[in-house]
Amino acid sequence: MKNKWRYLCTTAFIASLLTGCTNQTTADEKIHIEFFQNKPEAVATFDHLIERFEKLHPNIDIEQNNVPDSETVLRTRLVKEDVPDLLAIGGNATYGDIAEEGLFYDFSKDSAINKVIPDYVNMLNLLGRTNNEDNGIPFATNANMLLYNKDKFKELGLQVPKTWDELINVSKRIQKQGELPFYFTYKDAWTAMVSFNALAGNLQGDNFIQDRNSNKTTFTEHYKETLVKMLTLLDYGHKDNFGRDYNAGNRAFANGESVMYIQGSWAISSIKAINPNIKLGSFPLPASNDSSQNKLVSGVDTTLTMSKDTPHKKEALMFIHFLLEKENSQYYIKEQNSFSAVKNVLQNDEALKELNPYFVQQKITSFPEHYFPASMQAANLVQDFLIKGEVKPFLSKLDDEWNKVKARE
Repeated sequence: MKNKWRYLCTTAFIASLLTGCTNQTTADEKIHIEFFQNKPEAVATFDHLIERFEKLHPNIDIEQNNVPDSETVLRTRLVKEDVPDLLAIGGNATYGDIAEEGLFYDFSKDSAINKVIPDYVNMLNLLGRTNNEDNGIPFATNANMLLYNKDKFKELGLQVPKTWDELINVSKRIQKQGELPFYFTYKDAWTAMVSFNALAGNLQGDNFIQDRNSNKTTFTEHYKETLVKMLTLLDYGHKDNFGRDYNAGNRAFANGESVMYIQGSWAISSIKAINPNIKLGSFPLPASNDSSQNKLVSGVDTTLTMSKDTPHKKEALMFIHFLLEKENSQYYIKEQNSFSAVKNVLQNDEALKELNPYFVQQKITSFPEHYFPASMQAANLVQDFLIKGEVKPFLSKLDDEWNKVKARE
């Protein structure tokens, strides 16, 4: 892993002129803490939360730092041993690589770790950790889902499907009534990963990633059902599934051109901006015919962590605990159309609240894609598979690409 990290840092060095804030207590006698976060769309939301915090703690100045290409900038800074005091970054492979380098604080004995849903902590630990430490606190989460037009469901006499067979029957009924079940946007390869993750997350088995990393199993053994079902869904799309992109899909669904839309919570703002009057609902893509086993695929969108060597540990922890307070977490997920990893903080948005039982019951599972090495370029592979429609060769290709990347680490 250290060799991989050196490689990532070397390629990131092109951004070496970009530097962060300096940690210090200045002449104004305030404690200045850098807060490095990766989401440009969340800058205003965090600004508001920082303002709230600073009113309670006037001696602390939280300096938000959001830059383009934040992962590259962060890797570059780590080459220089310049770790920000506080970070809010994606729960992805980059987080795992840094955590394995031993640069983040250990929260395992801090009460913050008990405020969040344990499944999300486990997701972060699977990505990477130092020894048996908990190096990050899951804060905000996202989810794959089926968005549906409530008015059209009512008009067509449809019920929300709970199993795979029910989903296909609903899709057939929609077609028979002259409507389009799904609007696919596979011109953008990444959008194919929404259904891929929703299906594989439920069908691959609980320990697949660990077993694949240990060469105890293969994609060939576990992913056939996922791929066959992805191809089945294509039958209920439009005539140009690979010619329309994400923005086109948002417009089409917002304008009533399809009854359902396989996407994530992140699409809702765009859809409502196009059609503020649309009545949206949501449900997990039911991957199997056992409704009790179908889970919501949800991942850590924002991880809170901090440098293990920050000179301002006490103050940094105070800010993390502040963000985890129910009122502040609720504000964040409302503004960002996301979900909370904090226990008992639920979405009130009409389009999303149907998913709340899955969080309450902790019927969630992670995005398989988050554990794929980035250099595999999984989205492009899946897009190519859907175009060609050949299951067996693609399964072999997945195993081959995985093995090649792992051999280089």
